[in-house]
Amino acid sequence: MGERYDIAILGSGPAGLSAAINAKVRNKNLILFGSKELSGKLVKAHEVNNYLGFYGKSGQEMAAAFQEHIKAMDIQVTEEKITNVYAMGDYYALATKDGMYEADAIILASGVVFGKPFPGEKELLGSGVSYCATCDAMFYKGKKAAVLGYNKKDEEEADFLAQVADKVYYIPTYKEEVQVDEKIDVIEDTAVAIKGDTAVTALELKKQELPVDGVFILRESVAADQLVPGLEVDGSHVVVDRTMATNLPGCFAAGDIVGPPYQYIKAAGEGNVAALSAVSYLDKKRREKKG
Repeated sequence: MGERYDIAILGSGPAGLSAAINAKVRNKNLILFGSKELSGKLVKAHEVNNYLGFYGKSGQEMAAAFQEHIKAMDIQVTEEKITNVYAMGDYYALATKDGMYEADAIILASGVVFGKPFPGEKELLGSGVSYCATCDAMFYKGKKAAVLGYNKKDEEEADFLAQVADKVYYIPTYKEEVQVDEKIDVIEDTAVAIKGDTAVTALELKKQELPVDGVFILRESVAADQLVPGLEVDGSHVVVDRTMATNLPGCFAAGDIVGPPYQYIKAAGEGNVAALSAVSYLDKKRREKKG
Protein backbone atom coordinates (compact mmCIF):
# COMPACT_ATOMS: atom_id res chain seq x y z
CA MET A 1 0.00 0.00 0.00
CA GLY A 2 1.57 3.29 -1.09
CA GLU A 3 0.73 6.93 -0.65
CA ARG A 4 -2.68 8.29 0.23
CA TYR A 5 -4.09 10.35 -2.66
CA ASP A 6 -6.27 13.41 -2.20
CA ILE A 7 -8.70 12.28 -4.91
CA ALA A 8 -9.17 9.02 -6.81
CA ILE A 9 -11.16 9.31 -10.04
CA LEU A 10 -12.75 6.22 -11.59
CA GLY A 11 -13.31 6.63 -15.32
CA SER A 12 -11.39 8.25 -18.18
CA GLY A 13 -14.29 9.54 -20.27
CA PRO A 14 -15.17 13.27 -20.48
CA ALA A 15 -16.47 13.36 -16.87
CA GLY A 16 -13.39 11.71 -15.36
CA LEU A 17 -10.94 13.72 -17.46
CA SER A 18 -12.69 16.99 -16.64
CA ALA A 19 -12.58 16.10 -12.95
CA ALA A 20 -8.87 15.23 -13.19
CA ILE A 21 -7.99 18.48 -14.95
CA ASN A 22 -9.84 20.62 -12.41
CA ALA A 23 -8.37 18.74 -9.44
CA LYS A 24 -4.88 19.11 -10.93
CA VAL A 25 -5.35 22.86 -11.44
CA ARG A 26 -6.10 23.11 -7.71
CA ASN A 27 -2.90 21.26 -6.83
CA LYS A 28 -4.57 18.09 -5.55
CA ASN A 29 -2.67 14.82 -5.59
CA LEU A 30 -4.88 12.61 -7.77
CA ILE A 31 -4.97 9.21 -9.38
CA LEU A 32 -7.09 8.56 -12.47
CA PHE A 33 -8.22 5.01 -13.24
CA GLY A 34 -9.35 4.15 -16.75
CA SER A 35 -8.12 3.24 -20.21
CA LYS A 36 -5.19 4.56 -22.24
CA GLU A 37 -7.61 5.05 -25.13
CA LEU A 38 -9.73 7.08 -22.67
CA SER A 39 -13.24 6.02 -23.74
CA GLY A 40 -14.24 3.30 -26.20
CA LYS A 41 -17.65 4.93 -26.56
CA LEU A 42 -16.08 8.28 -27.48
CA VAL A 43 -13.57 6.83 -29.95
CA LYS A 44 -16.40 5.06 -31.83
CA ALA A 45 -18.53 8.22 -32.18
CA HIS A 46 -18.86 9.08 -35.89
CA GLU A 47 -19.47 12.80 -35.42
CA VAL A 48 -20.11 15.07 -32.44
CA ASN A 49 -22.02 18.31 -33.04
CA ASN A 50 -23.21 19.35 -29.58
CA TYR A 51 -19.87 19.87 -27.80
CA LEU A 52 -18.99 23.57 -27.70
CA GLY A 53 -15.98 24.34 -29.91
CA PHE A 54 -15.78 20.86 -31.45
CA TYR A 55 -18.42 21.12 -34.19
CA GLY A 56 -18.24 18.36 -36.79
CA LYS A 57 -15.41 16.55 -35.04
CA SER A 58 -15.25 12.78 -34.89
CA GLY A 59 -14.96 10.96 -31.59
CA GLN A 60 -11.36 10.07 -32.45
CA GLU A 61 -10.50 13.73 -33.02
CA MET A 62 -12.04 14.69 -29.69
CA ALA A 63 -10.20 11.88 -27.92
CA ALA A 64 -6.91 13.09 -29.47
CA ALA A 65 -7.59 16.61 -28.16
CA PHE A 66 -8.39 15.22 -24.70
CA GLN A 67 -5.16 13.17 -24.77
CA GLU A 68 -3.16 16.26 -25.66
CA HIS A 69 -4.78 18.21 -22.81
CA ILE A 70 -4.06 15.67 -20.07
CA LYS A 71 -0.53 15.08 -21.41
CA ALA A 72 0.18 18.82 -21.21
CA MET A 73 -0.98 18.78 -17.59
CA ASP A 74 1.05 15.66 -16.77
CA ILE A 75 -2.02 13.58 -15.88
CA GLN A 76 -1.48 9.83 -16.23
CA VAL A 77 -4.13 7.14 -16.68
CA THR A 78 -3.73 4.09 -14.43
CA GLU A 79 -5.04 1.01 -16.25
CA GLU A 80 -6.06 -1.04 -13.24
CA LYS A 81 -9.61 -2.24 -12.76
CA ILE A 82 -11.12 -1.24 -9.43
CA THR A 83 -13.07 -4.22 -8.09
CA ASN A 84 -14.30 -2.76 -4.79
CA VAL A 85 -14.35 0.58 -2.99
CA TYR A 86 -14.67 0.66 0.80
CA ALA A 87 -15.55 3.67 2.95
CA MET A 88 -13.03 3.56 5.81
CA GLY A 89 -14.28 6.51 7.83
CA ASP A 90 -12.12 9.45 6.80
CA TYR A 91 -10.78 7.88 3.58
CA TYR A 92 -11.60 5.30 0.88
CA ALA A 93 -9.78 2.04 0.13
CA LEU A 94 -9.87 0.98 -3.54
CA ALA A 95 -9.15 -2.67 -4.29
CA THR A 96 -7.59 -3.99 -7.50
CA LYS A 97 -6.45 -7.50 -8.34
CA ASP A 98 -2.88 -6.49 -7.46
CA GLY A 99 -3.41 -4.49 -4.27
CA MET A 100 -5.04 -1.48 -2.65
CA TYR A 101 -5.08 2.29 -3.12
CA GLU A 102 -6.19 4.93 -0.64
CA ALA A 103 -7.79 8.33 -1.26
CA ASP A 104 -9.41 10.94 0.95
CA ALA A 105 -12.15 11.52 -1.66
CA ILE A 106 -13.39 9.67 -4.73
CA ILE A 107 -15.19 10.67 -7.93
CA LEU A 108 -17.18 7.97 -9.74
CA ALA A 109 -17.21 8.66 -13.49
CA SER A 110 -17.15 5.16 -14.93
CA GLY A 111 -20.33 5.35 -17.01
CA VAL A 112 -23.65 3.63 -16.62
CA VAL A 113 -24.00 -0.14 -16.39
CA PHE A 114 -27.02 -1.24 -18.40
CA GLY A 115 -28.80 -4.51 -17.85
CA LYS A 116 -30.10 -6.14 -14.73
CA PRO A 117 -27.94 -8.33 -12.49
CA PHE A 118 -28.55 -12.06 -12.75
CA PRO A 119 -31.05 -13.53 -10.29
CA GLY A 120 -28.96 -14.50 -7.26
CA GLU A 121 -26.03 -12.22 -8.17
CA LYS A 122 -26.56 -9.54 -5.53
CA GLU A 123 -27.71 -11.99 -2.88
CA LEU A 124 -24.63 -14.21 -3.29
CA LEU A 125 -22.02 -11.49 -3.83
CA GLY A 126 -19.10 -12.39 -1.57
CA SER A 127 -20.52 -15.89 -1.08
CA GLY A 128 -19.38 -17.36 -4.38
CA VAL A 129 -20.09 -14.45 -6.71
CA SER A 130 -17.07 -12.31 -7.57
CA TYR A 131 -16.05 -9.74 -10.20
CA CYS A 132 -12.32 -10.54 -10.20
CA ALA A 133 -10.92 -14.03 -10.80
CA THR A 134 -7.31 -13.13 -10.07
CA CYS A 135 -8.37 -11.49 -6.78
CA ASP A 136 -10.30 -14.46 -5.38
CA ALA A 137 -8.75 -17.47 -7.15
CA MET A 138 -7.10 -18.71 -3.94
CA PHE A 139 -10.52 -19.47 -2.44
CA TYR A 140 -11.22 -22.05 -5.17
CA LYS A 141 -8.44 -24.53 -4.64
CA GLY A 142 -9.93 -27.96 -5.34
CA LYS A 143 -13.29 -26.41 -6.26
CA LYS A 144 -15.34 -25.74 -9.39
CA ALA A 145 -15.95 -22.29 -10.83
CA ALA A 146 -17.59 -20.68 -13.83
CA VAL A 147 -16.28 -17.54 -15.55
CA LEU A 148 -18.56 -15.27 -17.59
CA GLY A 149 -16.24 -13.49 -20.02
CA TYR A 150 -17.38 -10.23 -21.62
CA ASN A 151 -14.11 -9.40 -23.39
CA LYS A 152 -11.28 -11.41 -24.95
CA LYS A 153 -8.86 -10.16 -22.29
CA ASP A 154 -10.98 -11.99 -19.69
CA GLU A 155 -9.43 -15.24 -20.97
CA GLU A 156 -6.29 -14.39 -18.96
CA GLU A 157 -8.30 -14.33 -15.73
CA ALA A 158 -9.84 -17.71 -16.57
CA ASP A 159 -6.36 -19.15 -17.27
CA PHE A 160 -5.11 -17.86 -13.91
CA LEU A 161 -8.09 -19.39 -12.11
CA ALA A 162 -7.51 -22.73 -13.86
CA GLN A 163 -4.09 -22.99 -12.18
CA VAL A 164 -5.81 -23.12 -8.79
CA ALA A 165 -9.34 -24.49 -9.20
CA ASP A 166 -10.17 -28.13 -9.78
CA LYS A 167 -12.48 -27.28 -12.69
CA VAL A 168 -13.17 -24.09 -14.64
CA TYR A 169 -15.99 -23.47 -17.10
CA TYR A 170 -15.67 -20.46 -19.42
CA ILE A 171 -18.81 -18.93 -20.91
CA PRO A 172 -17.90 -16.21 -23.45
CA THR A 173 -20.41 -13.50 -24.38
CA TYR A 174 -18.35 -12.16 -27.31
CA LYS A 175 -17.86 -13.35 -30.89
CA GLU A 176 -14.07 -13.65 -31.17
CA GLU A 177 -12.39 -17.05 -31.08
CA VAL A 178 -11.74 -18.22 -27.53
CA GLN A 179 -8.16 -19.26 -26.70
CA VAL A 180 -7.88 -20.52 -23.14
CA ASP A 181 -5.96 -23.20 -21.27
CA GLU A 182 -6.86 -26.70 -22.48
CA LYS A 183 -7.99 -27.62 -18.93
CA ILE A 184 -10.88 -25.15 -19.23
CA ASP A 185 -14.26 -26.23 -20.61
CA VAL A 186 -15.53 -23.56 -23.02
CA ILE A 187 -19.33 -23.54 -23.08
CA GLU A 188 -21.29 -21.71 -25.77
CA ASP A 189 -24.43 -20.94 -23.83
CA THR A 190 -26.17 -18.05 -22.06
CA ALA A 191 -26.22 -17.49 -18.31
CA VAL A 192 -29.70 -17.22 -16.78
CA ALA A 193 -29.33 -17.28 -12.98
CA ILE A 194 -27.00 -18.04 -10.10
CA LYS A 195 -28.29 -20.58 -7.62
CA GLY A 196 -27.64 -21.15 -3.92
CA ASP A 197 -29.06 -20.32 -0.50
CA THR A 198 -26.14 -19.08 1.60
CA ALA A 199 -23.44 -19.84 -1.01
CA VAL A 200 -23.28 -20.51 -4.75
CA THR A 201 -24.18 -24.07 -5.73
CA ALA A 202 -24.84 -23.79 -9.47
CA LEU A 203 -24.92 -21.59 -12.55
CA GLU A 204 -28.09 -21.97 -14.56
CA LEU A 205 -27.64 -21.66 -18.33
CA LYS A 206 -30.29 -21.79 -21.03
CA LYS A 207 -29.35 -25.32 -22.09
CA GLN A 208 -27.92 -26.81 -18.89
CA GLU A 209 -27.01 -26.28 -15.25
CA LEU A 210 -23.42 -26.30 -14.00
CA PRO A 211 -22.75 -27.38 -10.41
CA VAL A 212 -20.13 -24.85 -9.23
CA ASP A 213 -18.82 -23.28 -6.03
CA GLY A 214 -18.24 -19.88 -7.57
CA VAL A 215 -19.24 -17.63 -10.46
CA PHE A 216 -16.93 -14.89 -11.74
CA ILE A 217 -18.74 -12.17 -13.68
CA LEU A 218 -16.10 -10.16 -15.56
CA ARG A 219 -18.14 -7.23 -16.86
CA GLU A 220 -16.25 -4.12 -18.00
CA SER A 221 -18.05 -2.08 -15.35
CA VAL A 222 -19.51 -3.12 -12.03
CA ALA A 223 -22.84 -1.61 -10.96
CA ALA A 224 -22.13 1.37 -8.71
CA ASP A 225 -23.91 0.06 -5.60
CA GLN A 226 -22.03 -3.25 -5.87
CA LEU A 227 -18.73 -1.43 -6.36
CA VAL A 228 -19.29 0.92 -3.41
CA PRO A 229 -21.34 -0.69 -0.60
CA GLY A 230 -23.88 1.68 0.93
CA LEU A 231 -24.05 3.97 -2.11
CA GLU A 232 -27.57 5.25 -2.85
CA VAL A 233 -28.76 4.47 -6.37
CA ASP A 234 -31.93 4.88 -8.40
CA GLY A 235 -32.05 1.97 -10.83
CA SER A 236 -28.68 2.00 -12.66
CA HIS A 237 -27.82 5.56 -11.68
CA VAL A 238 -26.08 7.05 -8.65
CA VAL A 239 -28.16 9.60 -6.72
CA VAL A 240 -26.38 12.97 -6.40
CA ASP A 241 -27.24 16.54 -5.46
CA ARG A 242 -26.37 19.73 -7.37
CA THR A 243 -22.78 19.54 -6.12
CA MET A 244 -22.48 15.97 -7.50
CA ALA A 245 -22.21 14.68 -3.91
CA THR A 246 -23.55 11.19 -3.13
CA ASN A 247 -24.98 10.02 0.19
CA LEU A 248 -21.46 8.99 1.29
CA PRO A 249 -19.21 11.78 2.61
CA GLY A 250 -16.28 12.39 0.28
CA CYS A 251 -17.82 10.38 -2.57
CA PHE A 252 -18.92 12.28 -5.68
CA ALA A 253 -20.19 11.11 -9.07
CA ALA A 254 -20.45 12.60 -12.55
CA GLY A 255 -21.36 11.77 -16.15
CA ASP A 256 -23.55 8.97 -17.47
CA ILE A 257 -23.38 7.19 -14.11
CA VAL A 258 -25.69 9.84 -12.58
CA GLY A 259 -28.28 9.72 -15.38
CA PRO A 260 -29.32 11.17 -18.73
CA PRO A 261 -28.85 13.01 -20.98
CA TYR A 262 -25.90 10.83 -21.97
CA GLN A 263 -23.93 13.60 -23.66
CA TYR A 264 -20.23 14.43 -23.52
CA ILE A 265 -20.66 18.13 -22.79
CA LYS A 266 -22.99 17.41 -19.87
CA ALA A 267 -20.53 14.81 -18.52
CA ALA A 268 -17.59 17.22 -18.75
CA GLY A 269 -19.54 19.91 -16.88
CA GLU A 270 -20.48 17.50 -14.12
CA GLY A 271 -16.87 16.33 -13.85
CA ASN A 272 -15.87 19.95 -13.31
CA VAL A 273 -18.47 20.39 -10.55
CA ALA A 274 -17.54 17.08 -8.91
CA ALA A 275 -13.86 18.07 -8.76
CA LEU A 276 -14.63 21.49 -7.29
CA SER A 277 -16.90 19.87 -4.71
CA ALA A 278 -14.25 17.28 -3.82
CA VAL A 279 -11.66 20.04 -3.40
CA SER A 280 -14.03 22.00 -1.13
CA TYR A 281 -14.71 18.85 0.89
CA LEU A 282 -10.97 18.21 1.36
CA ASP A 283 -10.22 21.82 2.25
CA LYS A 284 -13.01 21.84 4.82
CA LYS A 285 -11.69 18.61 6.36
CA ARG A 286 -8.22 20.11 6.56
CA ARG A 287 -9.50 23.27 8.29
CA GLU A 288 -11.46 21.17 10.80
CA LYS A 289 -8.35 19.14 11.66
CA LYS A 290 -6.33 22.31 12.24
CA GLY A 291 -9.13 23.83 14.33
